[in-house]
Amino acid sequence: MADAEYTPPPVWVWDKANGGQFANINRPTAGAQQDKELPVGDHPFQLYSLGTPNGQKVTILLEELIAAGHAGAEYDAWIINIGQGDQFGSGFVDLNPNSKIPAMCDRSGAEPLRLFESGAMLLHLADKFKAFIPQDLAGRTECLCWLMWQMGSAPFIGGGYGHFYHYAPVKLEYPINRYAMETKRLFDVANNRLKETRFLAGEDYSIADIAAFTWLGNLYTGLAYGNTREFLELEQYEAVGRWVTEIAARPAVQRGRVVNTQRMPERHSAADFEGVELVV
Repeated sequence: MADAEYTPPPVWVWDKANGGQFANINRPTAGAQQDKELPVGDHPFQLYSLGTPNGQKVTILLEELIAAGHAGAEYDAWIINIGQGDQFGSGFVDLNPNSKIPAMCDRSGAEPLRLFESGAMLLHLADKFKAFIPQDLAGRTECLCWLMWQMGSAPFIGGGYGHFYHYAPVKLEYPINRYAMETKRLFDVANNRLKETRFLAGEDYSIADIAAFTWLGNLYTGLAYGNTREFLELEQYEAVGRWVTEIAARPAVQRGRVVNTQRMPERHSAADFEGVELVV
C-alpha cells in the first residue's frame, strides 16, 4: 500500500514534536539551551562525544596514533548524552555551533583550537602527526576524496536509512525504499573499490578507512539498525566484508569502538582499558 499523500502547507510551522526516538531534542533552532560548562582533563586533547559511528571515528584514530607511538595524542574522553540534550549546553555549543557530536579541543599548542565535524577532526589529527594520511600529493588527494565521499554519504545512511527504517515512529514505504536503495548503492561503491585495492585510498590504511568503517562496518556486522544486515543482504558485498574483518581485528580499533559507551564511559589513560573486553 502506498504511503498516505501529504500536501505541504504554504508555510511550514513547527507546532509539534517530530523525530521519533529523538523528538524531545529535535527543533528548528540552533544555539545553547542551558548554561553548562564542559569538564577539562590533563591531556592534550579533550574529546566530547558518544560512541556512535561518528564518535567512534575520532577515538579510533586517537587510539591508532597512541598505538603508533605518538604520545602527544593522549586524550580525555567525556560523554555527551545526546538523548538528554547535553549537546545544547553552552560549553559544548562554544566548541560546536552545530550541536552535534563529536567535538574536541586541541590544547597542545599556545592557544586552544576548537574542532567540530568528524572529518575535519580526522584530517587535523592526521596532518598534525603526519600519520594515517599519505604524504605524497597523489596519495593524499585519493585519501581526501574517499574521506569526503564518506562524509557526504553518512547522512543518507544515518539520517536517511537509519532514521526511517529503525527510529521513525511510523514505517513508511517510500522513504525506506529510497534510502535502502541509496545505502546499498554506497555499499556497492565501496565494494567495487575494495575489489581493486586493500584499503579505500590504496594499499595503506588511512583516515578514509577509519571514517567509512564506523558506518559500513556497524551495518555489515549487524550492530546498527536492527535487522539491517539481512534486510539489505549485506553479505553479498564480499570485498567490504574482507575489509571490515581486517580493520575490526586491529587492537586500536577495538579500543576506539568502546570509548564513551556503556562498556567504558570515559577514557583518561591507557591503563583504563585494563579489564575491558575489547573484542567487538
